[in-house]
Amino acid sequence: MPHLSDLLAAVARGADPGPFALVRREGADHLELYAGPVRAVDRLADVPLPAGPAGPRTLALVPYRQVTERGFACVDDAMPLECLLVERHERVTLADALAALPDLPVVTTDVGFDVDDDEYAATVGRVLAEEIGRGEGANFVIHRTLRATVQGPPLRAALAALRRLLLGERGAYWTFLVHTGGRVLVGASPERHVSVDDGLIMMNPISGTFRHTGATPDRAGLLRFLADPKEVEELYMVLDEELKMMATVAERGGQVVGPYLKEMSHLTHTEYLLAGRGSKDVREVLRETMFAPTVTGSPMENACRVIARHERTGRRYYAGVLALLGHDDAGRQTLDAPILIRTAEISPAGELRVPVGATLVRHSTAAGEVAETHAKAAGVLAALGLGPQAPAPGRQPVVGHDRAASARPGPERPLADDPEVRAALAARNAPLARFWLDQRAPGAAGLPGLTGRRALIVDGEDTFTGMLAHQLGALGLAVTLRPWHAPGPLDGYDLVVVGPGPGDPGSATDPKMRALRGLLAGLLADGRPTLAVCLGHQLLAGLLGLALHRRDAPYQGLQREVTLFGVPRRVGFYSSFTARADADRLATGYGSVLLARDEADGAVHALRGPGFAGVQFHPESVLSPDGLAVLGELLTDLLPVSLPAAEPA
Repeated sequence: MPHLSDLLAAVARGADPGPFALVRREGADHLELYAGPVRAVDRLADVPLPAGPAGPRTLALVPYRQVTERGFACVDDAMPLECLLVERHERVTLADALAALPDLPVVTTDVGFDVDDDEYAATVGRVLAEEIGRGEGANFVIHRTLRATVQGPPLRAALAALRRLLLGERGAYWTFLVHTGGRVLVGASPERHVSVDDGLIMMNPISGTFRHTGATPDRAGLLRFLADPKEVEELYMVLDEELKMMATVAERGGQVVGPYLKEMSHLTHTEYLLAGRGSKDVREVLRETMFAPTVTGSPMENACRVIARHERTGRRYYAGVLALLGHDDAGRQTLDAPILIRTAEISPAGELRVPVGATLVRHSTAAGEVAETHAKAAGVLAALGLGPQAPAPGRQPVVGHDRAASARPGPERPLADDPEVRAALAARNAPLARFWLDQRAPGAAGLPGLTGRRALIVDGEDTFTGMLAHQLGALGLAVTLRPWHAPGPLDGYDLVVVGPGPGDPGSATDPKMRALRGLLAGLLADGRPTLAVCLGHQLLAGLLGLALHRRDAPYQGLQREVTLFGVPRRVGFYSSFTARADADRLATGYGSVLLARDEADGAVHALRGPGFAGVQFHPESVLSPDGLAVLGELLTDLLPVSLPAAEPA
């Protein structure tokens, strides 16, 4: 391994070896060494991907601020999008790398979080009350950063930390060090954001955190964790959010595989895999999936606004991605992009940053989320000498490509193989929509009265509309998506769907509410077939004269069985507002409207009138096992089959 030896010798002499990266991918028995010049570009579309033989071409370091490419809000810290152009590529065996990397302690001073525990807890409380409680979204990730000063040469310290991560961490998707000249990033990210290989796009939502101190989690505690409603709902919500992204980049949306356990040295997570076929340029795939809901929240666009309101500093590279772009043997583009979490950034002056965040949902407590940020930092802190070292796993890191084996903590069987644990994981899929879990043959769900009809979906800033488009397409409709603020004709569409989105439907000043309210009023006046979903349903109910009410407890990521026009249905809700009524029928200027109400509080779950319908829940959600059936029934009523004219006698 001459190049790695030369590189490490230069570091030992105090010389700068030039930009390089060392990467161990999950289960691999080797590290990849990439070296070459670094170039900054403005946009993801500008990331170089030159033609050539099979192999990696560019390693891109994508900061969080790139969300501005999608028009999303952020605290802009001007961090550059840097690209390491791969001119030299070597493989180094894991054993050789461990022997060569420096085995020395990392000394730090001035250690502390930029936001202390009390201040972070107060922020958690504000987000729960002011954002989730007011309908701004289902979950949000708020970060804080542990800061310190590294004593001695920063690059040597990072290489020593990499060695300790390779020995002490397990279950990481990528364990890596990237040196650009202006910064060093070293970490062990558990989470693939997105990958593309042979036209197969994969994403990997991970959520739910079980903290432990031993090399193997406590079995009884793990089973309690797997049954905890907060942890279950947290994973379902990020699953829904990443399915929204897959709906944008994969031609038929994503198929859900899992769930699995992700066992690491200090934490155990639960995870799903999503897979779908697509043909987009990999840089466009990256752009359309900025960034994972596990590090931002949902709905994505409003999550960015909430983060910008409550985080006082920019995120730098936290929640961004490393993205390795290249080509395969057939010349097709490839992509592998882990999320930049569980990662330390070290400046040339020795300034250390370890950012961590917690996912806030309606069940969150301030104390619990404070503790979660400490636990998430523990693996990186241990490698840097800032926290307790995890107990030794009992042998060298496992090699090979078996997911369960790569997470094995020692000679004992991993808990992922325990029958009760496997049963608890499998049970998580029982209440979910089979539409997203099963293989779907094209046309299998099509309805004769809908096939070939055209639908327009108006997006209220929630990309659930992408999933809704796939379901309507499966029923046979040809679907067009349009943002709420984009003008366009309505003629030529058989159906207009006014979709979901965040915000207060009672607002008289919000431009989005005024625009959608005006759209619905015009649709009702013209008698155009209309379906309204979630926010659209609330606005429709208001136009029909129903009172809107903010729920005492938000229905964010909540699955319920409700009775819809005499039929029990299990569906998923993401809402903080609802319409209320005290009768099952409502006389309106647009005709008599039938309401499906909650017997307890009068909340209107759905409504049907002449030529229009509305649903408060999300039929497209993975939490709606009966969603496709509900859509089929409503649309068959809204778009009746046109019978052929009778032949003349």
